[in-house]
Amino acid sequence: MATVLGTYGWALLVEHEAGLRVDSVVRAVVIASALGRVQRLFDRADRLSACVVLPCAAAAGMELSTLIQQHPLAGDTAFVVGVAGTIWVRRFGARATRAGTLVVLPLTAVLVVPAGTVPMSGQGHTAWAAVTALAAVVWGTVVTWTAQLTGLVPRPPSAKVTTASHAPRRRLPASTRMAVQMAAALTAAFAIGRNLWPDHWAWVVLTAFLVCSGARGRGDVLVKGAWRTLGAAVGTVAATAVSGQFGPRSDTAVVVIFVVLAAATWLRELSYAYWAGCVTAVLSLLYDWFGQSPGDLLHTRLAGIAVGAVLGLAASWLILPVRTEAVIRARTAAALSGLGELLEADWRDGPAVRLAQARFAYRVEQLGVGTAPMRILAAVPTPRALSARRHPDHFALRSVTALRRCGDPVDDLADAVEEAPDALTTDPLVLRRRTHVAAHALTLRRAIGRRAAPPTATEAGPPEQVRTTGAATPPHRSALAALDSIDSQLCVLGALLACPPHPRPARPKPGSTER
Repeated sequence: MATVLGTYGWALLVEHEAGLRVDSVVRAVVIASALGRVQRLFDRADRLSACVVLPCAAAAGMELSTLIQQHPLAGDTAFVVGVAGTIWVRRFGARATRAGTLVVLPLTAVLVVPAGTVPMSGQGHTAWAAVTALAAVVWGTVVTWTAQLTGLVPRPPSAKVTTASHAPRRRLPASTRMAVQMAAALTAAFAIGRNLWPDHWAWVVLTAFLVCSGARGRGDVLVKGAWRTLGAAVGTVAATAVSGQFGPRSDTAVVVIFVVLAAATWLRELSYAYWAGCVTAVLSLLYDWFGQSPGDLLHTRLAGIAVGAVLGLAASWLILPVRTEAVIRARTAAALSGLGELLEADWRDGPAVRLAQARFAYRVEQLGVGTAPMRILAAVPTPRALSARRHPDHFALRSVTALRRCGDPVDDLADAVEEAPDALTTDPLVLRRRTHVAAHALTLRRAIGRRAAPPTATEAGPPEQVRTTGAATPPHRSALAALDSIDSQLCVLGALLACPPHPRPARPKPGSTER
């Protein structure tokens, strides 16, 4: 909200000094509200890129708004191609994904300003839109840097942590599928919206965009569509009940809009329904500020939201669908890959160990985000016959639980390695158990990819007894306990994947001096 309010103040100043119109202020707030959320993951390179990408996108958004008003068909087509393109570029990695997110911010702002409430923009508006977007990036960078420096918000993971390994693809990438789905949903939304509600077509398009954007699978689209529709309906009704008290151009309405926007940002972490309800209430209050009574448009708005949600769901479920089970299995395999990197790293290389530890934690977190819709769907009462077929839900919830339980042992193992890297690297018993757990993780990854498990050294006979003269040190005990805990959770994953039990190395006999 500090980013939003700072950008709002700058936009007001520019509007007054440059003789612009109020739509420039609204667009600046829309861009800043989304930027304030996504910038938390930006590193230095992302922010430098944002200084170029967002101003150019803001200028393009202003021109696109003019094109939509003057030539609707060409403008609608350009909008669909632009939004779909920002999704398609995700195939090129995390930085391309963030750049695409920046480009889409000014495009969504095109849908927010009520049609016909402001005249068409000129070249002056386009230039100032770029300047305001640059000011938003600079101000947002200052705010976020200060918050991270003071510990108010955590620092984002480095690009080395978030970069995923690119395995050979035998199927169409998920980003391409999602781009096609978005293009189909937006095309249908434009066609239906302009024919059924010529003056309020943006409601259908905006809802279809929100339902399809960022969806991680069919389950995620279903949950998001339901929350969007429910939250939007409640937000519209609530805003309609209070909006008549302010009237057009009311300063009080502006204050209420920012308060509700702040609540939306805060409550989004709890549920997408709160976000959808608050943002829809903000849009209703904005329409009231422009002089369009939300009460007279209540049924039209609800109908447009419902149609847009149905279009988004239909596109995501019927056109090159991304199966939720496939997403969960891929993210589970990525987390196991991070675990394998830790076990196979040179333990004398401290930075490499910490990098592998951070990668594992990040990928488990991403798996948890992907399984969040599954928890909601699993809580919905269903007939017994359908409950018995919920294998994807069962695997998703149990797998993320097992990998999360590996978090503390992985941290303990990394701490032990940091404390005694040379001793743990050369210890025969630690080496055997480390090799065993790494082979176990590899076997599970191959099972997820439906490939045969490779022969491992742990299938051989029992290990030779290694005698030592001293008692095991705390780092040795901690490392062995951590490896055993990790292996136990891998056994849970193996049971979910119906893998045969992985043979464990023989343990030392009671009284043996093997460490």
